[in-house]
Formats: sequence, C-alpha cells, structure tokens
Amino acid sequence: MTRTIRQAPARLLGGGFVAAAALALLAGCAGTPSGAALVGTWGSTAASQPNLTIENDGAFSGTDGCNRLTGKGSVDGDTITFGPIASTMMACQGVDEWLAKASSGTAKGSTLVVYDISGNEIGKLDKSN
Repeated sequence: MTRTIRQAPARLLGGGFVAAAALALLAGCAGTPSGAALVGTWGSTAASQPNLTIENDGAFSGTDGCNRLTGKGSVDGDTITFGPIASTMMACQGVDEWLAKASSGTAKGSTLVVYDISGNEIGKLDKSN
C-alpha cells in the first residue's frame, strides 16, 4: 500500500503563518494590563486604618482597619476588579470596615477610588510612599 502525503502550497503556509503570528501579537497587546498604576501600597499602615497592597498580577492583601484581607483580582490598566476577598472575622469597635465590601478600584493619580458591587464609591486610599 502506498500513501501519498500532500503538502499545502508554500505560499498558503507562509501567508497563514504571518496572519496567525500577527493575530497572536495583536491579541497579546489588546487588554494586556501593565498594572503599574495600581501596584503598591494604598492607605495608612497606622493602627485601625485601612490599607491595601496590590501586586502586578492582581494579588492583594491588607486590612480594613480591623480584619486582615487577602485575595486575587483582575487588573486592567488602572482598574482592579477584586475577586473574592478572604477576611478574618474579628469584632472591632469604632472601625469602619468598608474596604471588605470592595468590588473594584481605580487608580486616579495618587488616589485609589474604591467601589462596591453596585458601582457606588465607598472610599478612597492614598498611595503610600
């Protein structure tokens, strides 16, 4: 039994490869967030004050002023959409625990504006140096 292997004409392979490479390059650029505007520590590290440290990959950790917070979000340019937030459950008097209700945040200069799930602004954190 004889098998015949057919090859596509070279001009089709070359054009297809170039088109696929260009598409992959464009897909890699579109929506590839640098996260540079978000990376760093936001808020105060003083006792009973909220703060949040955001990594380039969207991982975050901090405190709402009482409870420790941690999780992994999705970064797109200057905006982070927080994934589920894991939190300790300590009871603290006189501490506004608004940061635990964060759904997203947007870096606006040296301020991180934080929004709840309804898109309402719930707080702001200044960038720490």
